[in-house]
Order: sequence, then structure tokens, then C-alpha cells
Amino acid sequence: MRKIKLKVLLLLVISTAALHTKAADGGRIHLIPEPVSVKEQSGEFLLDKSVSIYSKSTDKQLQQSLKWFSGKIQATTGIDLDHTGGTKKISIVINQQADTLIGKEGYKLSVTPENVTLTSNTAAGAFYGLQTIIQLLPPDIEAKKTAANINWVIPAVEITDYPRFGWRGLMLDVSRHFFTKQEVENFIDEMVKYKYNTFHWHLTDDQGWRIEIKSLPELTQKGAFSVKRTGRWGTFLPALANEKPTYGGFYTQEDIKEVVKYAQERYVTILPEIDVPGHSLALITTYPNLSSTKKQYSVNSGWRTTPQDDNSLDPSNEDVYKTLDKIFTEVAKLFPNPYIHVGGDEAYKGYWEKNPSCQKLMAKEGLKNVEELQSYFIKRLEKILESKGKKLIGWDEILQGGLAPSATVMSWRGMNGGIEAAKMNHEVVMTPWDYVYLDLYQGEPLVEPDTYGLCKLSDSYNFEPVPAGISEKLILGGQGNLWTESIPTYRQVEYMVWPRSIALSEVYWSPKAKKNWPDFFNRLEYDFARMDAADVNYAKSCYNVSFKPAKLSNGDLALTMNTEVAGLDIYYTFDSSIPDLHAAKYDGAALNFPMGATRIDVVTYRNGKQIGKQVNMTKEELIKRSATERHVY
Repeated sequence: MRKIKLKVLLLLVISTAALHTKAADGGRIHLIPEPVSVKEQSGEFLLDKSVSIYSKSTDKQLQQSLKWFSGKIQATTGIDLDHTGGTKKISIVINQQADTLIGKEGYKLSVTPENVTLTSNTAAGAFYGLQTIIQLLPPDIEAKKTAANINWVIPAVEITDYPRFGWRGLMLDVSRHFFTKQEVENFIDEMVKYKYNTFHWHLTDDQGWRIEIKSLPELTQKGAFSVKRTGRWGTFLPALANEKPTYGGFYTQEDIKEVVKYAQERYVTILPEIDVPGHSLALITTYPNLSSTKKQYSVNSGWRTTPQDDNSLDPSNEDVYKTLDKIFTEVAKLFPNPYIHVGGDEAYKGYWEKNPSCQKLMAKEGLKNVEELQSYFIKRLEKILESKGKKLIGWDEILQGGLAPSATVMSWRGMNGGIEAAKMNHEVVMTPWDYVYLDLYQGEPLVEPDTYGLCKLSDSYNFEPVPAGISEKLILGGQGNLWTESIPTYRQVEYMVWPRSIALSEVYWSPKAKKNWPDFFNRLEYDFARMDAADVNYAKSCYNVSFKPAKLSNGDLALTMNTEVAGLDIYYTFDSSIPDLHAAKYDGAALNFPMGATRIDVVTYRNGKQIGKQVNMTKEELIKRSATERHVY
């Protein structure tokens, strides 16, 4: 009897040890964004030729989603789910009576060794559940060709899931550099893997007008193209005499309709942005009479001029409103989104102040300053949009001079604009630049593409969209924004967007209480394997070392080093040799440059293998950072 008890006790100890081992390596489930509830069960569901997918619902959009899912599974696994008579099923159930817990976009997923059952209130909820099933499969499911010799299993699990926010967006600027219709659709495909539902399409700016307006054909004939320049943005030469503008492009209205349909099939709504009154040089280049100066300019390829080009529409010119009415009439018909984004940011008002017509209008309307003149412009624009059945949304500068009555604010210059709007009972989308601007440095600038500012992966993950004292009901959600001044190719788009947008997806979808950086990063590293399989050019900047100037007790300049990811070993040299794990290992203390040394070379390792890039910090650069306090840490 004692032997039996000892044997049982030993088995319990072994089983407990096995469970702890599995927990230490992250278990079998690594979902992003983190669901509301995940209860792992024993066993697994084998996806093979005996499996079929089935739903009683005849909802056309749901059937489209099932076709999409089946096609994705077959393309990689070779398994055809679209048949009847399978002994095992993936069952999709649309509730006849709504489950109030999961709402419009939530779902419940039950996986046993025998069957998979996905339940939701809507086709959208089912689609997000299908994304979760894909994440439960091995990473090779994301490969762009059939993967051989893979055991396609789904861990047994019970999941309940629904989003925290209804607005979960990413913005792509296609004005600074034009991206093709196929690239835009690829962008949408990557978004939906992480349950984003809003694609903010920045279609116009000083560098190009990207949308066909049939009543104004000159807009794309002239405003969609600039002269070609390559190098550092802001340093380019202006267009030379007789130099032909050949760089750029635009989307026809048929292109727009196809992308809108493509997005709708993936439960993504597109928010179009026509940026006015500032950032309007492409429009003004086409119609010079719409600016205060009425000068003829060229579409800007990335140069700066002194004095500044007049890139703001003249709010005192009635032709401006007639032109915008034509534009928004056509834009409103193309996009089903109830909102149209009108920009409103960074409008240069220097020429307004010198414009007699603007001064006359200000006197007539009792406007105290040019900020109130912009508010006058925005309020008139709101009436134009309302006549098309649309609502106005703009960057937080639309608060200046008084907010339009029904406007929604997208707060980018920090949280204060959103807080101010919410206190006025206006709805807000939070997009503060230091957390969600995806064109910023995401790690040590010495080994990153040239840009400005800093927004690390952990910064994005730690973003909280709801400020203290503000009702969450007024915060629609948030989004990541990618401005493309320094991003000329789609591969570079991927590098800047991922993985920070993966972190943001969890901010916008998952419960606030479940936010946990170490756990997130553990799941993210499993997701890196999925992106590798999909050939996505994501950034690994989080593994690189960062430097911070420091002072020793004797006053000498020194440096400290850190990594965003915990548990990495840092090795360094001062003699210009290449550091590896046989070099000096950093212990966390401040380091002084030895006599004669002009640089430090650093690399990170994990478990004896190099994981970060080699970074070379010169003493000269460290002195500069010490003087300006511009550093990454």
C-alpha cells in the first residue's frame, strides 16, 4: 500500500514538474492580442483531410469569410476544408439570440480533440475567431507556399474574447510616397491578423494627390506627380527648370472601389483623409488661385524653402469651398465610413495674416485671430460633409479657435487635445505621437533608418488611451500612424510598422488588466516565427543595445548601456575589434573611454548566440548627446 502511495506521489511530482516546464517555455498558446479568457485543455485537434468547415448561417459575408479561411488553409497545408461528410468539423455558429458578453466583434472558441466550435453574434466576430484559429496553428501556416511534413494541430482550449475599443486603426500615408493598390491590400491583410478594423488612408498632402476626382481631372494629371529625389528627406533640391515630374501615381475610382470591397470582406472600414487647409500644396499646384499668394508652385518632393511655400488654402476664397464641395461629393460616394478625415493640422497661417481678403473676412465675422479663421474654415467644411451624410474628424489642431459642433478629434500632439475635446463631450481617437507614430526611431538611432524622435516597442505597448478622469465612453479607441517621408518602399513600411503595431493591437483589443510586458514579449517572439514564414520585413530593434551618457564621480564623461529586452548579455570592445562573447561583458556600471579610445563597439547575445546588431558608438557622438540630452535608453 505504501509503495502504491509513493508511486502516485512520484507521478504527481513528475506531472507538476512537467507543467512548470511547459509554463516556463510559454506553453502551446501564444495569441496576440491577448484574449479576455484563455483556458488551455489537454489534447489537441488534428487538422487533416477528415476535417470540414461548416455553418448553418447563410449570411453572405460569413460565407465569404469561410471561403477566405478555407483558401488560406488549403494554400499552405494542402487540406481542403470545403467538403461535406468529414468525420471532424470546424463549426461556425451565429447566435440566434445575441450573447451580450461578447458584443458585435467578440467570439467564443472551443477546441477539443474531436471538434472545433466557433460561436459569435456576427460575421465579424466569427472572422476574428478564425484569425485566432490561424494563430493556434503552427507558424508555417503563414508561409506563402505549401509547407511539407508539418503536423497541423490546434491545442485544445476554451476562449472567450471581445475587444476593449471599437476603433482599432492603422494609418498609411501614400502621399509622400505612392504605394500600389496591391501593396495597400497587403497592408490590410497584415492588419487583420491582429484584429484591426480601421484603415486610415492619408490620400493627399504637399507631395501628391492620390485619388481621382472625375469633376477635377487636373488634380491627378498634375498634382499626383513630382520630380524624383533620393536621399535624406528635407535636403533635396527643388524642381529644376524644365524638369519633368514623373514620380508618383494615383488611384482611380475603380481602384478605390476595389480596395474598399477588399477591406469590407475583411471587416475593415477605410477612413479617407483629404488634408486641408494646410498640407495642400498638391491641390494648390494644380489650382494656384486657391491660395493666398496665388503663386505657381511645384509638387514638393521633400525640399524645404525659405520663405515657406504657401501650402494653405485661402479660407476667404469662395472658390475653395466650391472646389472642396466637388471633392467631398465624390469622396463621400466612394467610402461607406460615416467619417471623413479633413486633416486640419499644421496649417501655416503666415500668408493669411498678410491677405487683405482674410482680414476683411475676419472683421466681418468678428474673428479675433487666424486660429479662429481656421475654425471658421473647419465649421464650413463640417456643413459640407453633413450635406453628404458624413461626419467630420480631424487632427487636434481643429480645436484651435473653437471646435466644430459635431467634430471628432484625433489627438496626435500628445493627450491634451483629446482630453480637452472629451471634456467638451466630443468623441476622441487617441493617437499621441510619442506612443503610436510608427515613423519614429524604434531603437538605437546609430543602427536604424534615418528619421526623428523615438517610439520604442515597449513605449507602444505601455500606451494607455484613456486618460485619468476621462470617461472611456468618449474614447473611441486609437491607432498607429505611419508617415512616409523617409519610407520610400513597401519593405520599409513593413520594417517600421511591425512589431510596434502588434503591441498596439493588444492595447486596443485586450483588457487593460491583462497588460504584461514580459508575457507579451514571450508571445511576440513566437509571432516572429510567423512573420518569418510570411516573409514580413519586421524590425528586431528591441534586441539592440541603447546608450546613455553618464558622469563618473571625477566628472569624466562615461556611458551606460541597456536593452529593451530583459536577459540579454552585452559584450563590448574599445580597441575597434569586433566584439563577441569572448570580449568584455558589461556589468551595468558606467564605462569611461580608456586613454586613446575613440569608440566603443557593442553587441548583444542570448544563450550564447548573437541576437542584436553590432553597434559602434563614438566618443564624439556621446559628447553630442550629453550636450543636447538626446539619447535613447
